[in-house]
Amino acid sequence: MPIDLTPATQELGALVANVPDAALGDMTPCGFSVGTLLDHLATFATVFTEAANKDTAARTGPPPAPDAAHLASDWRTAIPRGLDGLATAWRNPEAWQGTTKVRGLDMPGEAVGTIALDEVVVHSWDLARATDQPYDPEPQWLDALAPFLNHMADPGMAVAREGLFGPVVAVPDDAPQLDRVLGLTGRDSSWTPPR
Repeated sequence: MPIDLTPATQELGALVANVPDAALGDMTPCGFSVGTLLDHLATFATVFTEAANKDTAARTGPPPAPDAAHLASDWRTAIPRGLDGLATAWRNPEAWQGTTKVRGLDMPGEAVGTIALDEVVVHSWDLARATDQPYDPEPQWLDALAPFLNHMADPGMAVAREGLFGPVVAVPDDAPQLDRVLGLTGRDSSWTPPR
C-alpha cells in the first residue's frame, strides 16, 4: 500500500539541518558515527529514489560503504534536498507496483518502499538520540513498519537481516510502539550517547 513518505522525510531533514559540526564524530545507536550516518542518508536517498523510479541501470550492486569523509560540504541542505526527492519519487503509485532493484537485488516495489520508510524513521531516531534532538514519529508510520519488521524478526530471516538489522532486542509486549519497533531493528530504546 503506498505511503506518503513526505512528513517522515521532512522530519529527518530538519534533524539533519540541526546537527552541529561538533557532533559529527559522536556515536549513534546504529554503530555509525553521526558523520558516517549522514553519509549513509545521502547515499540512501539517491539509491531509493532510483529504485522508486525503476532506474535499475543506475546501480548494479551495493552502494559504497558509508564514510563521514564522503560528506559534501553542503550536507545540511543537500541531504534534506535528497530526502525531498525520495519522498517525491515514492508519491508515484507506480513506484509501489511491480518490481525494482535495490542493492543489486530484484525486490517488489512495495517492499522497497516499506524499507525506505523504515530507513527514514529508524535513522531519524538514531540521529535524534545521538544529537540530543526530540523525535516522536507518527503512529501510522510505526503501524506501517510493524508487519515488515515482525516478518524480518522471524527465526528463518537471520541471513536476510545481515547488514540491515542487529539481533532483535526483547521488549515487553506492553512497551510503547516505538520501543517495540526499535527492538525489532536490533536497537535498545534506552540507548544514550557515550560520554
